Amino acid sequence: MRAEALDWLHEAQEDLEVAEDILKLGRYAHACFLAQQAAEKALKALVLATLRRLERTHDLTKLHSLVEGRLSLPESAVRRLPILSAYYMVARYPNAGLRRPSVSINRSQAQEAVEVARQVVGAVKQALGAAQEGN
Repeated sequence: MRAEALDWLHEAQEDLEVAEDILKLGRYAHACFLAQQAAEKALKALVLATLRRLERTHDLTKLHSLVEGRLSLPESAVRRLPILSAYYMVARYPNAGLRRPSVSINRSQAQEAVEVARQVVGAVKQALGAAQEGN
């Protein structure tokens, strides 16, 4: 496995942990953005490990489609990937879908985003663990 894939997974885990921390502080828009980043970096780690290339996109659905045969992700999480993917823009910029993301995004949305990211990161860790055992 490429060491770079493990670097991406490390950063995904870091983003997930920070998302969990700032969720507790009530910074819901930031938690959503970092949850999106955690899922994106985790999926890119698996793309790197399996396809040996880096996919330059922020679209979680597209990234998932590249590795879905190697990833055991609950269907409920797969269905929520487009929502999580949208937080890349919506959670950061006024008028990218929400006038004031820092006010508009609520706790429930942030909790869901972090949970989906947690599932993605966990599934990628499991998939990469299996890939390492196969090497």
